[in-house]
Amino acid sequence: MMLKGIYAVVLIDLKRFWLDRARIAMGLLQPLLYLFVLGAGLGSSSRLGGGNYQQFIFPGVIGLSMLFTATFAAISIVFDRQIGFFKAVLVSPVPRPAIALGKIAAGSLQAAVQGAIVLPFAPFVGVPLTPLEVVFLLGAMLLSSTMFAAIGLAFAARFTSVTVFPVVSNAVLLPMFFLSGAMYPLALAPRWMQVAAHFDPVAYAVDLMRGALLGHFFFSPWLSIGALALVIAGLAWESVRVLNRGEDDSSLGANRVWGRR
Repeated sequence: MMLKGIYAVVLIDLKRFWLDRARIAMGLLQPLLYLFVLGAGLGSSSRLGGGNYQQFIFPGVIGLSMLFTATFAAISIVFDRQIGFFKAVLVSPVPRPAIALGKIAAGSLQAAVQGAIVLPFAPFVGVPLTPLEVVFLLGAMLLSSTMFAAIGLAFAARFTSVTVFPVVSNAVLLPMFFLSGAMYPLALAPRWMQVAAHFDPVAYAVDLMRGALLGHFFFSPWLSIGALALVIAGLAWESVRVLNRGEDDSSLGANRVWGRR
């Protein structure tokens, strides 16, 4: 029942993702703007990243694409809760852990696909892609996208408003992204930013992808892998705990803080 439940949740979410072609296209536009517009502008007057700024930020741009794709994939929970469909899911025979794991798996796959769409632009910014580098990068992307999806689910499981969720999630995600070193080398950042990056899971994801692609690591690769695995496990457990409360409004933390809209 567990595996069948996970498969059913993943299948439904992937069908939604495939049918929303505009979302796929717009999800590609933002990282390309960072890469070719912001990267070209800053790169013309900056020596950050060893002289090729667009090459340096390429892994961070992939991380940006995956972070917001995975997080906002979880908004389907909030929408389903508003129309009452999520209550039907919760009262079905599908175990609550299967719902949580299915949502994380679906969000991870969506984010990985969105990140993979950016990969063909690598030669345009001077990023070499050898078969071995691609294998390592895809592994790092899959682990990172799973962590991003876990973050999205942990947020979405607590919200009932599709208007509040994007505002609050952006208020958290943007600082995490800018502290991650995606746009600058952490080794050159102020000390307080380096310390803050140790508590930012997005920093471990970006650093792992950059190391897999360019060979430059700020954290130990094993530290990044361990940190990401720990965050995934912790957020998955927290999401299951929230889902186990059911749809009783008094138990949803977001309702107590933000109210229903």
